[in-house]
Amino acid sequence: MSVITTKTARLLELLGHGEAPFGIHYSDIKPEGGFGPKPGEIFSREREIAGQINWEQAFSNFSCIMGNLWLARKKRKAAWISHEECGCMGGGFYAGVYSPYLEMNVFYVSTGVPGTHIEGEHYLPSPESMRAFMEDTAPPAAKGKYCVIKPLEQFAPDETPLVIAFFARPEVLNGLYSLACYAAGNHSAVVSPFSAGCGSIIAWPLVYQQRGDERAVLGGFDISARKFLKTDELSFAVPLPLYLKMLEAVESSALTRHSWEGVRKKARKSIRAWGEDREAAF
Repeated sequence: MSVITTKTARLLELLGHGEAPFGIHYSDIKPEGGFGPKPGEIFSREREIAGQINWEQAFSNFSCIMGNLWLARKKRKAAWISHEECGCMGGGFYAGVYSPYLEMNVFYVSTGVPGTHIEGEHYLPSPESMRAFMEDTAPPAAKGKYCVIKPLEQFAPDETPLVIAFFARPEVLNGLYSLACYAAGNHSAVVSPFSAGCGSIIAWPLVYQQRGDERAVLGGFDISARKFLKTDELSFAVPLPLYLKMLEAVESSALTRHSWEGVRKKARKSIRAWGEDREAAF
């Protein structure tokens, strides 16, 4: 990991970005001092069919991955989720800690839950469209009890991130976007499919990789999760193989050319405008 963190520091310098990225991996060990849900309802299709899930309790104890990650970003600590400590039926599915998805999620995200006062989020127009999305975005099963999202520099030598996630505003995203396409040699290397906030940084990058596609995922468009991102900020998540290519391509990319310096000046201007000068990594 030392080589990755060293090269990432160089990338951050060229981008003019003050926040180092987070890495995502699975572990059987709960991070100490991190942020995650409390034990609560255990989500499974079997328990849902049997009517064993207390939905009132589940909604009252809701705990969003992006909310915990927001706290983790502030403290440079880990955020995590597990099947037993889930907090969100959608988050648990997108993190790969349980499968298949729940019908409650299908109705909740679309047109509302029949026979209840839950009107739904209306993010997709029908239960059928939501089912199609859930089936398309199902990530590989978790390879550990906990899905952990923590600062990249905190990965131990024997730990490897599956995905690297940045949080940035447009000028910095411009650099990451350009570098991903350059490194992959593919003008379609960056995609932005419909998703929950956590799905954009966990599920989709792993789904594309599982399909043999080299894709970075631009996210942060989940209306419910916008409160856990800075104003004007989006996420940019890259599976490790593509990220390694990006790091190797940095010095020959547009980020070391004169044209990029003009954008980098705008990134510095943005940092000053938001009063984040002390966070700058350059």
